[in-house]
This record gives sequence, C-alpha cells and structure tokens, in this order.
Amino acid sequence: MRRFTTKDLTLAAVIAAVYAALTVVLPVPQYSGVQLRVAEAMTVLPFLFPAATPGLFVGCVLANLFSPYPLDVVCGSAATLLACLLTQRMPSRWLAPLPPVVCNAVIVGAEIAWYAAGFGPGFWPAFAINALFVGLGELLACYLLGELLLMVLPRSPFFREVIPAERLARLRMPPQKV
Repeated sequence: MRRFTTKDLTLAAVIAAVYAALTVVLPVPQYSGVQLRVAEAMTVLPFLFPAATPGLFVGCVLANLFSPYPLDVVCGSAATLLACLLTQRMPSRWLAPLPPVVCNAVIVGAEIAWYAAGFGPGFWPAFAINALFVGLGELLACYLLGELLLMVLPRSPFFREVIPAERLARLRMPPQKV
C-alpha cells in the first residue's frame, strides 16, 4: 500500500472543492428523489486516483450540508464513500460507474423514502420509486459524464503523470516514460 503524499492531499482537496461547488451552484435538482447530481460523475475518479476517495467524501459532506434532508449529511455521504471504495476495486473502467449507481440508488433512495413515508406501509413503494429515480440520475451522471472523465483524463499528460501505473494497466495504457 502506498503512502498518502502531499500531491494526493492536494488532489483530494481540489476534488472536494469541485464536487461541493458543482453540487451547490448548478441549477439542477440535487437533493430530491428526482435528481441529477452532476458532481457524482466524479465518483468514478477513484478508479484512476485512489486519493480521490477522501476528496469526494469531504466534498459530498460539504455539499450535503445544504440538503433539505439533515440525514443526507450522513447517509448520502456514506453512500458516496462506499461507492468510491468499491470503485477503486473495479476490474475495468466499464464497471467503475456501477458502485455509485447502486449505492446511491439504495442508500439515498431509502433515506428519501423514510423522510416521505417513515417505516410504515408506504415505505417500500416510496423506496422503489425513489431508488429508481436516484439510480437513473446516477446512471446518467456516472455512465455518461463519468465514462467521459475515464476516457479523457488518462490522455492528458498532466493527469497521466498522476495516475498510478497499475491503474493505467487496467485501462490497457502503458505508463508514461519519465
């Protein structure tokens, strides 16, 4: 296991700031059952950069402080953290967006359903509809925009230099020669 360097800390801080800013500033639904959180596209970054995980978690915590659902700070941020940890372990770039879609659909869908119906008889129908719509928003963000990030970033000399060699190997790209 490699050490967390100053460069990793800087990358995590920048990612946290970008995630929080995108979530708070963009005029699209970010916190409801029907949401398209564009910043969630960044949850594929741990596939390339392990240091992205703490940055995404912190950025999500900061963004969720603005949520109308107080539990979102814990549940939504935990969903993002779990998704990032699983994304790091995905064997291919095509599977990298899957953990954010599943984790957020299940965890955030359950959280919003609980706010809407409690744990009464209306919970499961509310969960089904909220999980579906949160999952669709995640699917759009992660598989469209996230895959675009996974395709473009390794081609940039600046980012390619930061991506660990074993991560480049998963993309079937040779490491950059120094």
